[in-house]
This record gives sequence, structure tokens and C-alpha cells, in this order.
Amino acid sequence: MKLRPLADRVIVKRIESETKTASGIYIPDNAAEKPDQGEVLAVGPGKRNDKGEVAALTVKVGDRVLFGKYSGQTVKVDGDELLVMKEDDLFAVVEK
Repeated sequence: MKLRPLADRVIVKRIESETKTASGIYIPDNAAEKPDQGEVLAVGPGKRNDKGEVAALTVKVGDRVLFGKYSGQTVKVDGDELLVMKEDDLFAVVEK
């Protein structure tokens, strides 16, 4: 990847949701909701605090995270649609 996020920003790739329900019904693309989970592809160095020190981010590359449906800025890189957002826009890390 050719992107390096700055400050407290992260780059996330959406994880596509299932197109089939547990009961076997297929959901068409136009009826499916935007997925609100993604995988962290890159993280910035962190945000500077009041003392000028860099506070490291709590998420790391490879984490699966939850975020709001309309969070972040969408960018296209090498044909992939990615989201650039601040760490504050993330709700949680999904534990495996």
C-alpha cells in the first residue's frame, strides 16, 4: 500500500457482510446495508498531547474494528475502496 496515515488517523478496509441470511435467504446488493466492520490496514504515529509528546494509538494493523456506517472519508487506492478516519471514529475492536 502506498498510503501512510498522519497523526491519529487509521486506514480501514470494509469487511463485506454476508449476502445470505442464516435461514438461507439471499439479500440483493441494493437491499444490503453498508458494513460497519473493517480491518485496519495502516495506523498513524499518534496524536500529540498538551506536552508535545506523541500518544500512540490503541489499534494496530490487522485489528477488526467497528465504526459508524457513514464514518470516515472514502478513498480509492489500486482499485480498492478504503476509509481514512480518526481513531476517535472507531467504536470498538472485535476480539477473536
